[in-house]
Amino acid sequence: MQQQKPIRLFAMLLIAILAVGVLAACGGPEPAAPAEEAAAAADDSGEEMAAADDGVSPNQAPEFQDMVRNGELPPLAERLPVNPAIVEPVDSIGQYGGTWNTALVGGSDTAWLVRTVSYIHLMGWSPQWEGVVPNAAESVSASADASEYTFTFREGMKWSDGEPFTAHDLAFWWNDQILNEDLSPGGTPGWMRAGEADAIFEAVDDHTLKITFDAPNGLFLQNLATPSGSIFTRVPKHYCSQFHVDYNTENLDELIAENNANDWVNLYQMKCASVPGTPSDSRWFNADLPTLMPWKVTVAYGEGSQLILERNPYFWKVDTEGNQLPYIDRVVYDILEDREVLLLKVLNGEIDMMSRHFNTNDNKAVIADNREPGEYEFFETRSIGNTTGFHFNLNHKDERMREIFNDKNFRIAMSHCLNRQEIIDVLYIGQGEPMQSAIPKDMAEFYDEEWYSLYTEFDQDLAHQYLADAGMTERDSDGYFLGPDGEPLSFVVQATEAFGFHDRAEMAVNQWQDCGVNAQLSIIDRTLLYQRKDANEHDVHVWGAATGPQIFLDPRHFFPFSRESTFAQAWVTWRTNPSGAGAMTQPEEPPDIVKHQMDLYAQILSSGDQAKQIELMREILAIAKDQFYVIGTSSSPPGYGIVKNNFHNVPTSMPGSWQYPTPAPTQPEQYWISGE
Repeated sequence: MQQQKPIRLFAMLLIAILAVGVLAACGGPEPAAPAEEAAAAADDSGEEMAAADDGVSPNQAPEFQDMVRNGELPPLAERLPVNPAIVEPVDSIGQYGGTWNTALVGGSDTAWLVRTVSYIHLMGWSPQWEGVVPNAAESVSASADASEYTFTFREGMKWSDGEPFTAHDLAFWWNDQILNEDLSPGGTPGWMRAGEADAIFEAVDDHTLKITFDAPNGLFLQNLATPSGSIFTRVPKHYCSQFHVDYNTENLDELIAENNANDWVNLYQMKCASVPGTPSDSRWFNADLPTLMPWKVTVAYGEGSQLILERNPYFWKVDTEGNQLPYIDRVVYDILEDREVLLLKVLNGEIDMMSRHFNTNDNKAVIADNREPGEYEFFETRSIGNTTGFHFNLNHKDERMREIFNDKNFRIAMSHCLNRQEIIDVLYIGQGEPMQSAIPKDMAEFYDEEWYSLYTEFDQDLAHQYLADAGMTERDSDGYFLGPDGEPLSFVVQATEAFGFHDRAEMAVNQWQDCGVNAQLSIIDRTLLYQRKDANEHDVHVWGAATGPQIFLDPRHFFPFSRESTFAQAWVTWRTNPSGAGAMTQPEEPPDIVKHQMDLYAQILSSGDQAKQIELMREILAIAKDQFYVIGTSSSPPGYGIVKNNFHNVPTSMPGSWQYPTPAPTQPEQYWISGE
């Protein structure tokens, strides 16, 4: 098996590779030595398995060896693909055993699950984010114009229940779930549309899937490597078809009644998708759903105080010596409501590896001081972009607030009211510098020196001049500026404690008040925060503003791109779901300049020219600079996570990003625990 070289993101974001028409095994580069050794090891292990008298291979977990001997599980050679995916361990070949103890916070903290155990996408990022490589797909080829992609799957690859994983699973997911208006009233994902028609999924045979777009889709493979790409490989046809009205003509009504479902749509969503308006992702809430993940759910979300996953006997990856992965037996997520409880668990050494919720700058000193008794060390997550973006709601439901927020002079005033250096000194121990844009200095293709520091000077007098330009000159008895209509003005800044956003929001609110603007702070649960922003029920939303290599895939800060572009939810709906079907925020047609940005991005998706893609993105950024949608704060210092001393193969440094998504591309299936 060849080692796939990553596709460089800024060496064409795919198209340079598409020009030769092939990726991976289809005429790809010569494999590096580690891959040759790995392939040889896998081949040798296969010979050993075949030669063993009792069919029991040592290249699997001891529990599986016992199950094979007892006839409870097929031999390893029958459970692995003919050509398994090979993972090169970060530091060493691991030992089987142990429990990975980690945690979730709140009622819908599924992002940490996505980041740790479910990175089974068709394509994946290379461990240090240099580019994309085949993952669940064995190989992929593409047409020169990026409109047609052909994926090849591994012969003998299986779901966790032992049933074959084939191209027909993906064709079912697309044709019978995504294109079904009852199951997917919002239509197809925006990144899966190119041109006027929906993509066509054709299962050529069991191991070959052809996806044809109506027009070039130049970022398709990169999107598959992001969290969005997880939707492709989690719907087994043999299981999910029993809940589909077009397939089950025998006992569908009985299944609806047994599961207390409203109808077949609700039943299918519970079992194989998610129920709209709830966090009920079937991957975590339905333990019966077969999976391709390294571990399978045995205690589902909502069944107690823990979510538990155990090793998948049919997992399709091996290490360089042919040992089936994962090394770790179980992953246990304690479901917590309080971040302080999580911090205590970290300090007590009860968390094995994690980089979420507790890892704030405020907590770093006490976590560092406790490394020896807690028996853990730090690893670095390299942050990219701006620490904080303040999204004033330009599509506010209240016409008065909408008019005020849409006045660029008002937003510039709010920016000059911020004492960014004070925020940096207090919250980041002096690490970083004032920063307006979300484009870091090392992004040579797009860095704009003027934008980097635009409107970042802390100057209340200058802020007041801009407020005057916005028609705000009078104050109330408390010293707060009245609105342009002479009526009192106040707005609420909504933030969550996640990632320390509440601290940043609190400092900003205090600084705005000190500047004469009546801002108020509301610290709410992340679930409620998302519900409100999705329903367009917010004044100001606070979140991070990272970019880096994902700028083409997730330009949320630069125009109304996705639901995370919280400054303009109604314009987002107009772009992604113009009918408004199933949308919590109904569409509104945006101004021409915003529509022009959307058109420029559509041209990026359909372009096969690297230089043109970069040029088009620069146009989008120039408009974003002028429109000033989001108020930035400061450059990002490195983030961190903790890892126990007996928890191995975690890189000492890795990218820190949701689009990466940290730490999934470092392949947690090769983590291992010693001393168990």
